[in-house]
Amino acid sequence: MSPTGAPFGSDGASSGLRVRSYVLTGGRTRGAADLPFEALIQVTATGRATMPTLALERRQILTRCVGSISVAEISAHLRLPLGVVRVLVGDMVDEGLLTASAPDHTRTGDRPDRQLLERVLDGLQSL
Repeated sequence: MSPTGAPFGSDGASSGLRVRSYVLTGGRTRGAADLPFEALIQVTATGRATMPTLALERRQILTRCVGSISVAEISAHLRLPLGVVRVLVGDMVDEGLLTASAPDHTRTGDRPDRQLLERVLDGLQSL
């Protein structure tokens, strides 16, 4: 029972989401690769080959990463918390299923590209 007297999980998806997030990440808050939310992600040949054998969330991530997509956009499309997606994608990069590249502005130290900011904002608003 929860502190309000209701059975756990009876308040809708919010408590289930917390447990599910914990299970998806194994309780971790950082993945094997620590990725910024604006990192651009793409599926590798290995990722494509192993896609049918992966768990649902990992398969959905690979499906979204056929073109270049940011970690924040993956989070928005899958309706998963950004922290959870960063852990999952970081692990998948470490396993060779995905590749990550930093946007140009992080390499040069310049301000972020306006198009990138708009894409991230759109992704966050769709949450």
